Amino acid sequence: MLTDKKIVLGVTGSIAAYKAVDLASKLTQAGAQVDVIMTKAATEFVTPLTFRSLTHRPVVTEMFDPNSELSVEHVSLARRADIVVIAPATANTIAKLALGIADDMLSSTVLATKAPVVIAPAMDANMYENPVTQENLSRLKARGATIVGPATGHLATGAIGIGRLVETEQIIGTIRQVLGGQGDLAGKRVVVSAGPTEEPIDPVRNITNRSSGKMGYAIAEAARDRGAQVVLVSGPVALPGPVGIEVVKVQTTQQMRDAVFAATRGADVLIMAAAPADYRPAASAEQKIKKEKADTLSIELIRNPDILGEVQGDFIKVGFAAESEELLENAKEKLARKGAHLFVANDITATDAGFDVDTNRVAIIDRSGRIENLPLMLKSEVAEKILDRVVELLNA
Repeated sequence: MLTDKKIVLGVTGSIAAYKAVDLASKLTQAGAQVDVIMTKAATEFVTPLTFRSLTHRPVVTEMFDPNSELSVEHVSLARRADIVVIAPATANTIAKLALGIADDMLSSTVLATKAPVVIAPAMDANMYENPVTQENLSRLKARGATIVGPATGHLATGAIGIGRLVETEQIIGTIRQVLGGQGDLAGKRVVVSAGPTEEPIDPVRNITNRSSGKMGYAIAEAARDRGAQVVLVSGPVALPGPVGIEVVKVQTTQQMRDAVFAATRGADVLIMAAAPADYRPAASAEQKIKKEKADTLSIELIRNPDILGEVQGDFIKVGFAAESEELLENAKEKLARKGAHLFVANDITATDAGFDVDTNRVAIIDRSGRIENLPLMLKSEVAEKILDRVVELLNA
């Protein structure tokens, strides 16, 4: 998503400038070309050499640099940028941008660009909550800027309040969302389910499975990055909620069913990447079952609803088949029985794919019987391949 994207990263004079180092590094690792512009105050906190070493690009600190590779530097950077990101953004810089002041390289570049602008404020809580700052942020939002944060937490003064620069992952997620706004899923509503479900036996025990939710979360993020409005129905997982995505948290299969049915009203696509429990206890004990009372324990299980098979609507349905044997045969049978358009099959016996890892090896099967076998790849890459097929179906 960020490969070959030209990102102008503005760094201003905040103590949080050190966090911009991590941001520049991760953007570069993701394949972006990062041009850093530092205000004079920013150089008091971090040296330009730090950014240059990480981005392998010249760092701009002066309005007029006779040795620059660019003829009119602020105009050239502004024109070639795919996006301009200011992190951290001080109250002073925000005020200058709101008023259209162009007295340094960063403010001039923002004024000259037609690229989308993302601003991540970082300042003292009183400065952020000051009506002047709020008015300036409102002006920038009205002009199309995206404001991310700030977060609440420990500030440089030692106080706890709002004003912290948000974490790097949240800024990158926002960048990806903004860049993908006009993607091939723009205007589409995509519902994704992810993770396991838990069926309680008693207040402390449950029936569940090994699903980590990583595949479903990767699909949700990839759909967001292609411009979709995404609803992620998630079972209990240890993953942070993706930026810009509505997350509906559930525990049981019945709760997931209800959430999926509600979310798919008006949806264009449903991708059921979750692994809901097939069975649940016929009755859940109200109190913890004491092991001292019996050497054995029998639990009557009843079948849970088949969410993908039951849900109906005018949308593309994609299912997943995690199998330990007869992979393609089982996936084909499920595709037909559940009325899906695509099924993604993966072998859960493989140690390098599926559960708990960041990679997957799958086969994509459609109604015509076409099988696309994908090699081992990152789950984020698998997500893109699945969405490529979804886009084909939507266009058809």
